[in-house]
Amino acid sequence: MRRRRHSAPKIDRQRETTTPLGSRIPLVSLIQTIAVAEYLNFHHAAQALGISQSSVSARIRMLEEELGVVLFDRNTRGVRLTEAGRLFVEQVAMGIDQLDHAVKTAGMTAAGECGRLRIGIHGLIAGSFLDTLLAGYRTSHSGIAIEMTEATARDAIVQVRSCKIDVAFVVGAFELPDCHSRPIWTEALMAALPVDHPLADQSGVTWDDLSAEQFLVRHGGTGPQVQDHIVLRLAGRWSPPAIRRFEVERGTLLSMVAQGFGVTLVGEASGLFPTAGVVLLPITDEPGPIVFSAIWSPHNRSAALQNLFALAGEMSRATQAA
Repeated sequence: MRRRRHSAPKIDRQRETTTPLGSRIPLVSLIQTIAVAEYLNFHHAAQALGISQSSVSARIRMLEEELGVVLFDRNTRGVRLTEAGRLFVEQVAMGIDQLDHAVKTAGMTAAGECGRLRIGIHGLIAGSFLDTLLAGYRTSHSGIAIEMTEATARDAIVQVRSCKIDVAFVVGAFELPDCHSRPIWTEALMAALPVDHPLADQSGVTWDDLSAEQFLVRHGGTGPQVQDHIVLRLAGRWSPPAIRRFEVERGTLLSMVAQGFGVTLVGEASGLFPTAGVVLLPITDEPGPIVFSAIWSPHNRSAALQNLFALAGEMSRATQAA
């Protein structure tokens, strides 16, 4: 019976020759080479690294054989870099510096001290909770670049879902199956009326007082939610509420109120930036303050975002304790 001959395993020579040489060189060899280049002495370099001189000598000899290049001229008085060695060490040192920077940057990003945070907002009023939150965050986390986008709640949530922004601050409390949400702050709901309105001298108004008014709302920002709220509060009456929508900014809408076009609803923070000719009155039969929530993806584990929430929590507790 003839024995079957077993052929030797084939070596993929093409793969071996196309593998980048740099990927086969251990990082420790490069670090020891830089140390010897710095001290120009194997003994001193080994002491600085906390290893034996023979280990350093052997590793650098293996590196030279792998490269096919002599990096150091050795003699009885010490060593010196060859021209090839000098160029090699310069490039390796630059690479290690970049690697060190990448490691530090990754660590800072993981800790939320470096990177960017993309935020969707409906608007920003100087001195408001959100304005104070972002100002405090930029001070305590100066390494984070903040990018802001203004959008309606619906559009902002779409951008969260598509990972175009990290978090959206919107009016209302939300329960979304594919997003996380958290109430961040609250504000009293106010009616904005012209200063010459018959109700302007009162300390507050009710929904009955407002039922016959012409309401003005924006297409953008919180406009869609304001319209939904008006319809909800005045539902079941003989005639539906009169609502007109305009493609204008918040400031323009309040100026239209001052001119007598109608009335609108705003959060209490709008009083921090008053508009001439407009008075803000609380709605006394409103069940409670309006809630402003944060919406973010459950897949977003950004430490920068968690640091923002932590600061918001501290501010909220301080406000409640005051």
